[in-house]
Amino acid sequence: MNRPLVVIDDTTLRDGEQSAGVAFTLDERLAIATALDAMGVPELEIGIPAMGREEQEEIKAVAALGLRARLLVWCRMQTTDILACQGLGIGLVDLSIPVSDQQIQGKLGRDRHWVLATMTHCVGLARERGLAVCVGGEDASRADPDFLRQVVETAQRAGAERFRFADTLGIMEPFTVYDTLLRLRQGMDMDLEMHAHDDLGLATANTLAAIRAGATHVNTTVNGLGERAGNAPLEEVVAGLSRLHGIATGIDLKQFPHVSKLVERASGMILSPQKSVVGERVFSHEAGIHVDGLLKNPLNYQGIDPHDVGREHSLVLGKHSGRHGIRWVYANLGIDISPGEADHLQQHLRHFACRNKRVPGSEDLLSIYANAMAG
Repeated sequence: MNRPLVVIDDTTLRDGEQSAGVAFTLDERLAIATALDAMGVPELEIGIPAMGREEQEEIKAVAALGLRARLLVWCRMQTTDILACQGLGIGLVDLSIPVSDQQIQGKLGRDRHWVLATMTHCVGLARERGLAVCVGGEDASRADPDFLRQVVETAQRAGAERFRFADTLGIMEPFTVYDTLLRLRQGMDMDLEMHAHDDLGLATANTLAAIRAGATHVNTTVNGLGERAGNAPLEEVVAGLSRLHGIATGIDLKQFPHVSKLVERASGMILSPQKSVVGERVFSHEAGIHVDGLLKNPLNYQGIDPHDVGREHSLVLGKHSGRHGIRWVYANLGIDISPGEADHLQQHLRHFACRNKRVPGSEDLLSIYANAMAG
């Protein structure tokens, strides 16, 4: 089987768990890994061996599931981290090292020569230990372009199979991402991976731009979990590739609701009802002009077919509801109302919405109807 045009490398179990306050139990890690594998995610980054024995045992437990997905772990570019990978049942490691002068000097107190020498040694050591290597360029978005080229060339000579371009601080925008990765891709024999953060709300856009520029792999997390504002959400990237570019990833979009809820419960990070693709209300419609258009033909107000991502449209009543929507919703409750009655109910619905700040449920609607007709 040919590899997809772009490989999704989901890092929910590594970078996603690095969200402040998030900690998965072993059972939760196993359930998330199994669910991601079942929906067809081809690669999973599942932990950090250097965290210690408990983390290593949990990595081994995930590896023992016998998943179809290729598994990798994250390490610093240092000998002790590489040695901690032995016997875990994984064959690929991301060796991360700062590549911007800001972090090389300000975080490590080193220089560019040290970075290149360390990469050569550590990639070689990992290869000797039977590990395939992805070199993670931390803070690559702030790296000097000429030095970044040296980093890629050094990683390639040392035996790495992939380079991860990390926009660690989420400071890039799609046009710069495209130009930067297009230049980096030229003359590069390794695979190229994009790791985007969402600090400016551009992680998905930057990920799609990277793919257009030639990225072969991209990092995602379920629900956009991750450091600070999070990473590129799996659901947005996969749906965007399918809907906007016609690119298949082999991932079953219909399983998004299940996986999203699973990660929401395990992380304790409650989703906004308006979270794209998986939010509770993103396929709900209230405004009269929209509801009228949907009832005539869903394509009038449908950018994404909700059935493609395991969802369906719902029409709700509220302050902005029109006559057609009111009659349709009440008809589904078994109540046939006239246009005049719908106009009368409209005022009651508006008062309910302003007073209660929520969508009325079935019992509310029946009560509103009874009160309106009684008046």
